[in-house]
Amino acid sequence: MLYYLGGILTEYFGPARLLQSYTILIALALYSGFLIVRYFLPSFYNLLPHDRGREFTINAEAAKGKPTGAGVVWVSAFVILSLIFVPLDWMKCSCLILTWLMMLTGYLDDHSINSWGEYRKALLDLFIAVLASVLLAFYLINSSNDHKIYFWIPFFTHELYVAPWLFVIISTIMIWASINTTNCTDGVDGLSSTLVLVALITMGVVFYFILGHKDIAEYLLVPHIKDGAAWAVMTFALAGVLMGYLWHNAFPSNVLMGDAGSRALGFYIGVCVMVTRNPFIILATSSLIFVNGGLGLVKVFLKRFLKISIFTNIRFPLHDHMRKNHGWSPTQVLIKFLIIQILITVAVLGIIFKVR
Repeated sequence: MLYYLGGILTEYFGPARLLQSYTILIALALYSGFLIVRYFLPSFYNLLPHDRGREFTINAEAAKGKPTGAGVVWVSAFVILSLIFVPLDWMKCSCLILTWLMMLTGYLDDHSINSWGEYRKALLDLFIAVLASVLLAFYLINSSNDHKIYFWIPFFTHELYVAPWLFVIISTIMIWASINTTNCTDGVDGLSSTLVLVALITMGVVFYFILGHKDIAEYLLVPHIKDGAAWAVMTFALAGVLMGYLWHNAFPSNVLMGDAGSRALGFYIGVCVMVTRNPFIILATSSLIFVNGGLGLVKVFLKRFLKISIFTNIRFPLHDHMRKNHGWSPTQVLIKFLIIQILITVAVLGIIFKVR
């Protein structure tokens, strides 16, 4: 809204053109998100449901009784801030709506006396992931000069054509996995939100400084995204509200994001990765999240449906194994996982953007 308002006001007031600067919009969205959630989130504690004892929480008893489902507050704030600061088109509006709906499914589960159960939540995740993937396919087709979808991946100079049906399948798997692995990682105060914050900042930088910059994208032989800067504004808006939440969630936490927050975050990261048309970017944003939560999902799937046992001596999520088997404190888990993810992010970005 401010972007278009700036265009109108510039005719009457020259400095209003700053409202059309993506750098200014990123700063406004980031700081507004942080300050709003930082100071107003505690006002909602009495209105939020209270934790029942989370399945993947290290100190379940310490978490029990705390306000949870806080994602309903800061995801809603993110949507409102995006409407104000982001130059929107139909795809970004769809992303905001679906992110909010994903949050809502998690919040209703947080608020429910009885858990919705794994299969019910998995089907809801699948439905929204498929819908998002179909919309992304139309978006990328319409954005392409020849109305086709291409992937650009490491070790290949030229882009690879991807049939729309195949893109939808890959995108659905990516988004669904991102939702559930992020949700599984939400078990140590500040862990999931900190790792996702790294992912969001990484995506924001990629959108704004690389894919959204015509000259840099051309130099690195990667496709230029015309509205990459707009995606960056929206991504930094989410990073801002997440920082505000993390202020209250740092160990020992006062409030928990619940499924309302973790599922929405995982969904948004998955969508952003597919917007880039390089699914390997998920390794730069969420590799540790996938290892921490994803291997546990694979272990349970193989054991439950195929009667195959793997990783029998390793607890999942992995943060639970490090805490109980190696004696790491919650703070050690957070800091060491953060260091590992940053090291992976730098290495993977180097490979993705230079080895082509």
